[in-house]
Amino acid sequence: MEDSKNSPANKNLKTQSLSVPSDEKLREKMSQRQLKIVEEFSALQNWEERYKRIIERGKTLKDFPKDLYDDKYKVRGCQSQVWLHARLTPEGLVEFSADSDALIVKGLVALLLEVYSLATPSEILQASPNFLKEIGLDGQLSPSRANGLYAMVKQIFYYAQALEAVLKIQGSPKN
Repeated sequence: MEDSKNSPANKNLKTQSLSVPSDEKLREKMSQRQLKIVEEFSALQNWEERYKRIIERGKTLKDFPKDLYDDKYKVRGCQSQVWLHARLTPEGLVEFSADSDALIVKGLVALLLEVYSLATPSEILQASPNFLKEIGLDGQLSPSRANGLYAMVKQIFYYAQALEAVLKIQGSPKN
């Protein structure tokens, strides 16, 4: 992969402005998830090890249901094929499932799901994807991969917005 620190996609990843929450408790769970990933990747010696770890992560994704390999679940803006689906659990959490035809992309989406899956829509919307920059992806991904990563993050946030609206209409679930 090429170094592309100044690509437009990486500028978007770095400068994406997301609403900053006022409630620290809402951010704590997401921050802990992100911190765990940052610490894990910081302990790796070089990018070859980090790429291997990303690919390993992709292999941990649950099997993607065959009926969801549909264009309506494809992430637009990815060079590789990426399918991303979200559902609302009875507890009001967003559960994501995903797959890709490229090993590195499958690993990238697995990292995103590790942070954003099984969180409330509000938690997702308030959690900036800064951990991606902190582990150095902004300087290591090619422009097309960075665009794809940004498209996956954007799709996760679209799903969270839509499911937050559903919860407002239906009322919050009782835990």
